[in-house]
Amino acid sequence: MKKTIHRANTRGAANHGWLKSYHTFSFASYQNPERMNFGMLRVLNDDLVQPKMGFGTHPHKNMEIISIPLSGALSHKDSLNNKRSIEVGEVQVMSAGTGVSHSEFNDSSTDAVNFLQLWIIPEIENGTPYYNQKMFEAVGRKNRFQTLVSPRRNQVEGSLPINQQAFISMIDLEEGFTAEYMLKNAAYFFLIEGKVAIDDVTLERRDAVGITAANKASITANSSSKLLVIDVPYI
Repeated sequence: MKKTIHRANTRGAANHGWLKSYHTFSFASYQNPERMNFGMLRVLNDDLVQPKMGFGTHPHKNMEIISIPLSGALSHKDSLNNKRSIEVGEVQVMSAGTGVSHSEFNDSSTDAVNFLQLWIIPEIENGTPYYNQKMFEAVGRKNRFQTLVSPRRNQVEGSLPINQQAFISMIDLEEGFTAEYMLKNAAYFFLIEGKVAIDDVTLERRDAVGITAANKASITANSSSKLLVIDVPYI
């Protein structure tokens, strides 16, 4: 087992006024040659968007983009004629493929929006652009792993598909509970809230550990916790 530990306070940070963002990997003005990616996981941004602000229309190509709201709601529009609101409990996937443009906006006049933005490198380039979103019930991840995203060619029932052999799961752990995660590729564990021990590594809020060359990992919650697992091919 090999481990790469990323503490919350080592992430890149940007404050644009309307947007505060923490970058786990190199992104925009934050460039760190030792933090370019974890396997096929290229971007993991922790974004806070102020009321009545957002990302204007901009393009993407050949990237699998996943958004997970943690608080508030985002309004989404894209060149595929989707116009949707994305709320807490939902997950959004967008396969950019040959090219897609979109915007994400906080319509609230009072509340900020906090969401995680993930970019995963696709296994096939220039595919047909695709968009979907889904609500995942919290009961489905209480002390067990709930698969949110899985490969289009090996899709887990009830999850959202992307064009990569990657699996994204979430688990809500009660204090004192121990769960075992079976790795499919390499796994990046990002602690959204709480405190957990993953084998011999203790994580606190927004800490992360990437694990390679292992079949499984044991997770024990030292407090009530919410954990995101991003299982991706690692080359």
